[in-house]
Amino acid sequence: MKLWAVLTVLLYALALLALTLPVDLLAFGNWARDGSQHGFQDILRNFYLNWGYWLWLAVLVAGQALLLLLPLRIADRRLPARRPLKIPVLVTAFFLANLLLAAAVSMLCALFRDDGLVIFTFADRLANLFRQTPGPQTTSGGGFISFLFLLACFWIFWAFFFRRATRADDPAALLQRSLRWLLRGSILELLIAVPSHVLVRRRDDCCAPAGTFWGIATGISVMLLCFGPGIFFLFVARCRKLKPRPTAPLV
Repeated sequence: MKLWAVLTVLLYALALLALTLPVDLLAFGNWARDGSQHGFQDILRNFYLNWGYWLWLAVLVAGQALLLLLPLRIADRRLPARRPLKIPVLVTAFFLANLLLAAAVSMLCALFRDDGLVIFTFADRLANLFRQTPGPQTTSGGGFISFLFLLACFWIFWAFFFRRATRADDPAALLQRSLRWLLRGSILELLIAVPSHVLVRRRDDCCAPAGTFWGIATGISVMLLCFGPGIFFLFVARCRKLKPRPTAPLV
């Protein structure tokens, strides 16, 4: 069973790697009014050579692996009913928090143009209050801290809410509800992110398309993640069908 779980995680990682190029070209290719193109070299520089891309990919792959722990135990029949299940709750809450934050950023970018990303500058604004040098300053580190703080707040909210909603669920029901929430959340988030991206690209905004594209990438990544347990159970069913049945001993 562990082999099929590892294979499912690898397929998920390969799917994300394969979709990076076409999704980026659909989001940015040949949109600029000045005739400039967003080609393979730009994608290589902005994604495949960027440490942030690989960090996000590692987070997604780790989330898929943790989400498969519950199906793995269900397939091996090693999980008692209504056992405290903290890992799937925390993983589901984490990706729901990402979907909520990505949807909020996409809407802010669509409504307020580049000013919609001001939400990620509050850490720098707090630092400017204690900085002795004159004039406001913004840093990439401050934006990252602001992002982590907002994500942590949404994560705590969803963990509390989702845990209360699934308190009486057995492991199979918890798994189904987790996947259902993630799938519906990703679809709803994409319904917000895609129109927002089209709007900001047609306005030729500067930084807002990066926020809406992150929303699209998050929605697609979480949607694909929901299919991992289903693929795993298909592998398990195929393995059991191919496994020879034990014959009764001759008397």
